Amino acid sequence: MKYPNLTEADSRRAKRIWTEYQKQHNIAERIGQTAGIDPESERIWFGDSALEIVQQRLAEGLTSPLFFERVGYSAYLRKGGRR
Repeated sequence: MKYPNLTEADSRRAKRIWTEYQKQHNIAERIGQTAGIDPESERIWFGDSALEIVQQRLAEGLTSPLFFERVGYSAYLRKGGRR
């Protein structure tokens, strides 16, 4: 199965959707969870990981591209540096 790619325009749209969602909803209980934002449907899924969200969506038959955010953090994932 071929999955569509997320474009830069999709990413910008998903970020706008996420910003609006945070203004309208209390996300304090979701800090640390992963949010998967669908820029097409504007639907947001929550889970413990991106993989969990993808599995939820596959069970629903959905394969549209997602943008992921870590709730309460400025970056989804940070690569550690050398010491």
